[in-house]
Order: sequence, then C-alpha cells, then structure tokens
Amino acid sequence: MEGVEIQKEDSVAIIWLDQPNEKVNKLSLKMIDDFKLILDSLEQDQEVKAVVLISKKEDNFIAGADLDMIQQISRLEDAQELSRQGSSIIHRLANFPKPFVAAINGAALGGGLEVALACHYRIATDHPKTVMALPEVQLGLLPGGGGTQRLPRLIGIQKALDMMLTGRNIFPHKAKKMGLVDDIIHPHGLLGAAKQAALRIAEKPVKRKRKKNWMEKILESNGMGRSVIYKQARKVVYRQTYGNYPAPLKIIECVEGGMGKSIVSGLALESKKFGELVISPESRQLIHLFFNMTNKKKNPLAEKVRPISCIGILGAGFMGAGIANVTATKKIKTILKDISLEAAVGGEKMVWEDLHKKVKKKAMNAFDLDVIMSDIVASDNYHGFDKTDVVIEAVFEDLGLKRKVLAETEAAISAECVFASNTSSLPITDIAAEARHPERVLGMHYFSPVTKMPLLEIITTSKTEDWATATAYELGLKQGKTIIVVNDGPGFYTTRVLAPLMNEAICILNEGGKIEDIDRAMKKFGFPVGPLALFDEVGIDVAAHVSHVMGEFFSKRGVTPTKTIEKVYEAGYQGRKNNQGFYSYPQGKKKGKKEVNSKIYSFFGGSSRKIIPMEDIQKRIAFALITEATYCLEDGTLKSPHDGDIGAIFGMGFPPFLGGPFRYLDSLGLDKAVALLQELTKKHDKRFTPCPMLCEMAKNNKKFYSGE
Repeated sequence: MEGVEIQKEDSVAIIWLDQPNEKVNKLSLKMIDDFKLILDSLEQDQEVKAVVLISKKEDNFIAGADLDMIQQISRLEDAQELSRQGSSIIHRLANFPKPFVAAINGAALGGGLEVALACHYRIATDHPKTVMALPEVQLGLLPGGGGTQRLPRLIGIQKALDMMLTGRNIFPHKAKKMGLVDDIIHPHGLLGAAKQAALRIAEKPVKRKRKKNWMEKILESNGMGRSVIYKQARKVVYRQTYGNYPAPLKIIECVEGGMGKSIVSGLALESKKFGELVISPESRQLIHLFFNMTNKKKNPLAEKVRPISCIGILGAGFMGAGIANVTATKKIKTILKDISLEAAVGGEKMVWEDLHKKVKKKAMNAFDLDVIMSDIVASDNYHGFDKTDVVIEAVFEDLGLKRKVLAETEAAISAECVFASNTSSLPITDIAAEARHPERVLGMHYFSPVTKMPLLEIITTSKTEDWATATAYELGLKQGKTIIVVNDGPGFYTTRVLAPLMNEAICILNEGGKIEDIDRAMKKFGFPVGPLALFDEVGIDVAAHVSHVMGEFFSKRGVTPTKTIEKVYEAGYQGRKNNQGFYSYPQGKKKGKKEVNSKIYSFFGGSSRKIIPMEDIQKRIAFALITEATYCLEDGTLKSPHDGDIGAIFGMGFPPFLGGPFRYLDSLGLDKAVALLQELTKKHDKRFTPCPMLCEMAKNNKKFYSGE
C-alpha cells in the first residue's frame, strides 16, 4: 500500500506512515480505505499481539486531513458521509481487539490527533516540533473523526473545550500532565518504548483514572454542572466572536450532545454538524485563506536568494528585540545594536525574558534557551556588521534619522548586504534618496508584537534589485512570517488602508458618535478590536504621526482627512502608554476593565452624544478600508488580490471569515459594492468614491477571484 509499510517484530506489527512526495502525512479517502484492509489483515494475523502506529517523517505524525479533498465537496450529504467514513474506521481502531500504540514524533494535528486519541496508548517525544492540537476551528470546521467525543472523555470537558474552541497547540509535557499522552520519551527511543508499551498492554490493558480537581468534580460529574459549563462556554464564544463563526457553537453542541450518552450517538451528531460546516461560507473563506497562506511559504525568487547566516538590527527597543527574538530562535547570528550598550543589553534581556516563559512552561528547555541567547550579541557600535547579510533598521519614525542611520550602516556593511527599514509609513524611496546603493535598500514592515503577529510586509522601490527582495523574503520565511511584497509609496499597503479606517472612526466621533458604540459595531462586524481601542494600543502619538504623513498623500487625491487626532496628541494623549486615550486603564494591582475616557469628548464636540445606527458605522468604517484596498490594486501598490487579503487580515485584523476585502467584494457582488460606495459618497464626501477599476469590473460583471 502506497505510503504505508508494515513490519513485524516480537509479535508487534509496526505500521510506518510515509506518504510519498509529501512533507507531511495527511488523512485522505485512500488512507481510510487502506486502513480498512490493514485492520482486516491484523485482526486475522495470529502472530500479532499488538500494533504500533508511527511515522517515518522527521517532524510529523499525521498533520491533519487533506484539505484539497474537503475543499472539493459541495454537497452536504457528501461532507457528512466523508466524516462518517473516517469516523467509522477510527472507531473500529478504538475498539480493535489488539492494542494500538500511537508513537508521536512531531505534529499530531486535527485528524492526526483524532487517530491518536483512538489508540489505546500514546507516547510522545520531547522533540521541539512535537505538538498536538485540534485546530479545525481555525478553518471554520470541527473535529470530524471523533475528536469532540473522545477528547472530553479522556481529559475532561473543560480542558477539551478549551483545546477545540481555541485550536491551541499542546506541547508534550503539558500533554502528559493533562492526560493527553501517557508517556514522553527521547526521539531515538520512541520505537522501542512503543513496542514495549504495546506488549505490556496486550498482557494487561491500561486502566486510566483521570485525576480531577475540585472544580471538575463539582461541574463535570453531573448534568446540572455540565450545563453550567456549556452555558459559560457559549457566553465566552459570543463575547469573542459575536456569533460570526458557527464552528465554535457547533463544537459545544457536539460535546453536549455526546457526553452522558453513547459515543456512537455522539459520533453521528459530530458527522452531521461537520457536514454543515464544510459547506458553510465561513469555512470556505477560511480554507481559501489557509491555502493562500500556504502559497506564501514559497519564495517566488528562490533562485536569487543569497546566504543568510548573520543579521544586524539597529534599535533594541520593543520592536528591535522582537525581530531579534524571531531571528535568533532560527539559529541565525544576530547583532543587536543601540546607541548605548545598556540599551542594547536591555533589548537582549527582553528576548531572554520572553523565551524564559517558554522554559517555565516546558515548551523549551534551558539548554536551547542558552544556545539561542549565544546567537545574540548586544553592541553599541558597528563592529561585526561587515559580516552581516541583512541589516534591519528599527529606529524612530523620522526621515532624517533613518537617512543618517542608513549612511552610517552603508559605511560598515559589505556590498552583498541588504538594508531594510522597518517603517510603517515613510516611503522607502525617500529613505534611500541619498543612499550609495539604493538597489539593496527595501522595507521590512513588521507588526507589533513581532513574536505574535504573523505578517511581514516587504516594500520594494523601482531601484531595489531582485536578489535583495529574494533574500529579505527568505529571511522572513526563516522567521516564520507570512509575507506580502508590495511596491513603495506612503503607507505602502497596510498603513495606507488602515489610515482611512481610523480616519472614518474619528469622523463618526466628530459627528457625535459614542466611543463604545463605534468599537462594539466593528467587533460585531468581525474585527478583533475596535478602531478607537486600536488607537490606544498603537499609541496616539504614532497614529498622529502617521495621520500627518498619510494626510498629505490623500490630499493630493482631493480627500481631506480630519486633523482631530493630531490635536488630541498635542494635548498629551498617548493611549496605553500614559493611560490617557479613548479609554482609561486600571493601573497597578487595581483590577477592573478599561472604561471610556469621557474627557476626550471635548475634542469631538463635547459630552453630548447621539446614537448612530450600527449598520451605518460598520459600512462606513469597513468600506473606508475596502475602498482604499481597491485603489492600491489599481495603482500597482498591491501586486495581487491575494496579497491584499492576506495583508488586511493579518496586518489589520480584517474579519478572516469574510476572506479579506477582495473576497468580500466578490461575495457581496461588485455591482452592489459600487452602488453602496456611490450612496456613501452622496451622504458623506468623495473619500468613498469607487475607483475606476472597480467600476469597470462591476460593469463587465467580473470578479477579483474569477475561476475559483
């Protein structure tokens, strides 16, 4: 059987998984059919007493289901039948008369973990890439191979719901503690330990008795307590998603419908709900997004990449330290420079403190932390920069300062070194105007916090050479980033489209809108935070600077942005930085939620506020961003709608379930979008004028994603 090899040793059948020409093992219809034959054979084989399921891949067990297969399904019945088939064979494995041991090295995700859950014993390695998760919710789906039934029975309802509703990764030591795996071993000892466990269980089956804390004993042992858990889970889901994502609610429904009843009835409900989600528009968009991200992991200029063994970072503040963190953890030497050694060491300390948290959680060991830190050198000078392959400047957003730093750096680096400016709004062409080698200057716009935000926006000028772009892209891939490459201009793509969104929120405030109404409306639309809360998080000082830079750009198009935010900053408001923003924040040990700072209304017409319909707020703010995204595609700042959608979702929090601004326009219909923008233009002003490209596409009944 292709991708499966069976060998026998000491009465143990070892099933080796190794799908040919694939980096990872994936569950597919063919694998399901093959497993039926394998189980038939093993059940009849009198020499086999136990079975070990193991992967030949270096860093994965089974990495989930084949999404190509799921994406091709268009009928509810077909989706439900797929789940039933997979669930049936996994259920047979769970009830197999001979014990199965899952030997997990690397990722066991989605359906891969569901297979492991059906095994009678699970051993995981302490390899850095060993991780377990049920991330289906991130694709708008639920575990369709028995996960909603077996996981809560194994580790408890509350822990299982947390795993399935967040899709979070569980590392080996935590997995052992919560009962997800039975043992942890070094990778080299995995097969031997699995064989021993298999023979031991064949002689004496495992009897598990899960340790419950007092809360679990009170809530999970009776129907009334379980109803409290489900009610609270739904409340949390609604608070976080406003009902925009159906998958979390259906996951809760499956767990609730299965616990306390037979697992067979629970599996039937799971297949039913899985099918409903597969054909849902939310899942379609999220799976498209996943494939879009996957495509970004391939460097389009791979043949022009130059070696990267050492980089320099100029500026050891929060941003610079974050860049150092994601670089050094990938075994790349990093020189972290600041104007003083004390400041540089401070940045180095930030990296250590962040990684030490992983050591405390046992997601990383102390030795690996020491190795990573040995790759970071704090400095107050350019010594060693002649050996760097890329230098990333992360100093204050000031054109004169950035030009000065570029000039100093060019005197210290080799002719093969790329210089990248981490700027959010200043044109790279302006920064490189006095450069000796503008062909190797580009922008690498990281998002804060760097260790958590997945997007990297690379900005190229008309003079940037392909090898420089290719090398910067490769560095971003090594850092684990999802990358878009855009052409130069004020604000590039992400800041340029975010600016109108933020401006529209200020316009609504100027008209008498309430802070909480504006933010609530956009969270209900699907953004993770409201635009006014975002002002506080980014910093009103930063927003005012960007507003000034972008204001000049938009004015050339006849659109005059409001200057209110600049006045707010001049009055001393900076947001979270000084607890003076659109909200007030509890300080010190004082607990409580942030509250609207009513004092700030003095800049927006006074304390008298009025109700502006939620739908109006959502249309105006969302289409402020969407409209500018189309202009970016029209003028060539964006190279494709794919980049526009990736950038908006991962750079600004555009609702993932809508697929991004361009997929959203397609689903809405371009003719309806143009009509809506024309209506907004009449009510407000020309900032909502649809771009000629959009009007022409609507007229000719075209789509941004034609043929998909």
